[in-house]
Amino acid sequence: MDKSKTEINRKYSASNKVSLILGGKAYFDLLLNLINNATASIQLQTYVFENDTTGNLVADALKNAVKRNVQVYLLADGYASQSMSTDYIHSLTETGIQFRFFEPLFKSKNFYFGRRLHHKIFVADEKFAIVGGINIADRYNDIPDVAAWLDFAIYIEGEVVTQLYQLCLKTWDGFTTARRVTPTLQKEYNYNFKPEETSLVRMRRNDWVRGKNEISRTYIEMLRNATSHITIFCSYFIPGKIIRKLLQRAAKKGVKIRVVTAGPSDVMLAKYAERWMYDWLLRNNIELYEYQTTVLHAKIAVCDSEWLTIGSYNINNISAYASIELNLDVKNVKFATATESLLEDIIQHQCIAITKETHRFSKNIFKQFMQWCSYQFIRVAFYLITFYYKQKG
Repeated sequence: MDKSKTEINRKYSASNKVSLILGGKAYFDLLLNLINNATASIQLQTYVFENDTTGNLVADALKNAVKRNVQVYLLADGYASQSMSTDYIHSLTETGIQFRFFEPLFKSKNFYFGRRLHHKIFVADEKFAIVGGINIADRYNDIPDVAAWLDFAIYIEGEVVTQLYQLCLKTWDGFTTARRVTPTLQKEYNYNFKPEETSLVRMRRNDWVRGKNEISRTYIEMLRNATSHITIFCSYFIPGKIIRKLLQRAAKKGVKIRVVTAGPSDVMLAKYAERWMYDWLLRNNIELYEYQTTVLHAKIAVCDSEWLTIGSYNINNISAYASIELNLDVKNVKFATATESLLEDIIQHQCIAITKETHRFSKNIFKQFMQWCSYQFIRVAFYLITFYYKQKG
């Protein structure tokens, strides 16, 4: 093994047990169960926390945890979670929940400038964690007569949970203090995982202020080193120049690449921009699909039936340069193969293929112009996306 591969493998922790969690009821059942069984501490950090049925279910569980003398920390993005009114926040803090909005670089009464907290992470008792792309809101849950948006998370026990817990502490503190490791973390847990249950896992972050671009490097590594096939599910797939070049090179050397994007979308500007890229993707022999059942919000990629990356990171410049993102990379052939099988089933039964023929017949001059304008805007949007004018109610 060469030096570069040795360095890559050194970043993985060995003693971990992982499970793939489908969004919707399965995710929120697990989350609520972990909250209800926590005995010492809870860290929940999310981009969106809505004051709706799902948000209130989670909030009530957190309040009950405080009554059991569990320390609860809730961190939400200051822009995306604006539905949390002052009264609603007071209802949380008066029960003992420690709540904070993630602070941008600069803000005033009407302006917000700085990166966004886009990662979604939950850690209970410093032993159990969930990482993925699922926010706390009804649209991510299965509610009566409405299916959840398609998304995934990974449940994990093991060594990497310590790193996730420390990340939560640093993010909560705004990366301004070096909080000491708690006595609990200084203990070595004996997880007793069976060999067939164990996965290699590494934590990957993107945060342009902190100089972190690890998830971007994960995708570069995947595209450079793939030998057989890659399956990518991405809700806002607008790759920059480096990733486009690597996609092209991988396809030329015979790697089968499949990309699944959203059909119905919550951000039509991004959808138009994606569709402007369809010609390029199809010309480079990249298989293309659109998910049809609900909105696709997933961010996951599996490579060569050997390893995968999953989390909050979309393949676009906003995730690369304008948000705090968190993924986990997992090396485990059995786990990767099972995940591929699930994704294959979704492709076969809930997606439509976008081919050169179908795409050609769907085009007209007006649509192409709209898609081109959207793409050009998105290309530079990350320079502007962290600046907002906020209307205070």
